Amino acid sequence: MEAVKRFKELSAEEQKLYEAKNSDYTKGGDPFGNFKRVGQILALYPGLDNSDPFVVSLVYMLKQLDCVLWSKNVKNKPSVESIGQRLQDIYVYAKIARMIEEEKNG
Repeated sequence: MEAVKRFKELSAEEQKLYEAKNSDYTKGGDPFGNFKRVGQILALYPGLDNSDPFVVSLVYMLKQLDCVLWSKNVKNKPSVESIGQRLQDIYVYAKIARMIEEEKNG
C-alpha cells in the first residue's frame, strides 16, 4: 500500500501546482484562458508550421508573455514565477529562437 500513499502525495503536489499556476495564468478569468488566447494568436498565422522548433520556441515565449500581460490586465501578482522571472524566460526563448534560426541558415 506504500505505492498508493506515494501516488496520492504526488497527486496532491500536482494539484497544488496546478492551482497556483492556474491562478497566475487566468486569475479572474477562464481557467483555460491562456491556452485560448495563445491559440487565437496562432490562428492569425494559418500557414505557420507548428512543428518547426523555431516556432515552438516562439510559442513558449508567447505563453510567458501572455501570463505577464494577463497579470497586468487583472492586476494580479503571480505566485509561482514573478513577472521578472517570466521576462527572463521570454529573453531565453528569444535567444533560443535566434540560435535555431542561425543554425538553420548556417
